[in-house]
Amino acid sequence: MTTQLQITPHPYRPTPLPAFARLRRRAGAVLLDSGRPEAPGGRYDIMSSDPLAVLEVDETGRVEGIPELRHLDPFAAQQALLERLTGTTGVPESELPFLGGLIGYWSYDLGYQLESVGQRARRTVALPDSRVGLYDWALIQDHERGEAWLVATPERRRQILEWLNVAPAAEGDCRLSGAFAAELDPEAYMARFAAVQHYIRAGDCYQVNLAQRFSAPYRGDLWHAYRRLRQATPTPFSAFMAWPSANGEQAVLSLSPERFLECRHGHVETRPIKGTRPRGDTPAADARLAAELEGSLKDRAENVMIVDLLRNDLSRRCQPGTVRVPQLCGLESYVNVHHLVSVVTGTLAPGRTPLELLAAAFPGGSITGAPKVRAMQIIDELEPSRRSVYCGSLGYVDIRGHMDTSIAIRTAVADDGHLHLWGGGGLVADSDGEAEYQETWDKIRHLMSALAPADDPPKGR
Repeated sequence: MTTQLQITPHPYRPTPLPAFARLRRRAGAVLLDSGRPEAPGGRYDIMSSDPLAVLEVDETGRVEGIPELRHLDPFAAQQALLERLTGTTGVPESELPFLGGLIGYWSYDLGYQLESVGQRARRTVALPDSRVGLYDWALIQDHERGEAWLVATPERRRQILEWLNVAPAAEGDCRLSGAFAAELDPEAYMARFAAVQHYIRAGDCYQVNLAQRFSAPYRGDLWHAYRRLRQATPTPFSAFMAWPSANGEQAVLSLSPERFLECRHGHVETRPIKGTRPRGDTPAADARLAAELEGSLKDRAENVMIVDLLRNDLSRRCQPGTVRVPQLCGLESYVNVHHLVSVVTGTLAPGRTPLELLAAAFPGGSITGAPKVRAMQIIDELEPSRRSVYCGSLGYVDIRGHMDTSIAIRTAVADDGHLHLWGGGGLVADSDGEAEYQETWDKIRHLMSALAPADDPPKGR
């Protein structure tokens, strides 16, 4: 029997934080956060909880959580789970981005199941390679129109309103119990930088995104940590999700500025970021840094390489002749940084699903290098530990075939009483090792500072 979804008005607030504070202790609570009102560019907040089912993928690629889907590969299992809701829920006409479906993450490590990468890097963070829930309701805020909407069946609506009207869960503090420590010291990073340069000169690759991990022990409430991170660096593709595990609480706290793949009515868009400069302390200094980035041949070359890679990835699942580049190396400015951002678009081929597109393009080329598979092999060889959720994707796929996902950069992962951050950058033939090492710190120093006590700022070069 089909149950019709209803879309009803709900009180609008300029930030999603108060509403989500009432949900965050519920099972499977998830927030996809536009970063408003501080962040530019974002439009919708999506929050939900109490999924009908949760599907996880372990490090071997085995699907867990739904026994009858175990024989399928991860993306096919997720499509089958999505279709369970599609077959039981009537869908009204709406331009809202999400009317029920999958919300969760696909870690960078899931790429090991898709490509012949290798097995050298250690698995040191125990989060599943993917974790998605099947959600039959959502509270959505549209900041462009100043409206909010509750999407739910009539049977669920009364229960959800009760959840949204309870007093917010008490918020505790979150404190680091030690400073962030880099997995690589400068000498170890420079040795790996030299190895990348060797591979580039040998013709193995044109670009490799080399990253390093920073870790610190913590105690307390991860929602408090997310709020501090959000205040320090509001971005349009932020997200918070946390759940209990055998290792204690696990969570993803993402402050990403980068869209990976969006699909609406068959129109596909990706927005790769390559090229970064900090914001200046004065208007003149800020303008100088922005102009320097726009005029940087190196940064533009890195961006163009990734655009070519993504054009190829999208062409694998888009209609022939539809892939276009309407924006190449455009300047976009955020609270802490300037970025060069390109836009690649296409039209999904008939008979293809957004999850098939995600699998074909995964992981995003902006955080691997080019050619992608060889760059991933070099990353696996040179980075001591696997990346977990970092450089994977977070987002949703709804029952109409709408999808929006981010690249999980500027992302903290909580596991076994530790918070992990990663910083990296694309290395090309004319990269400078000292500058690239410093960039791994600079890209996430503001996140470290937001989490660290005021009297213990992060230390770097």
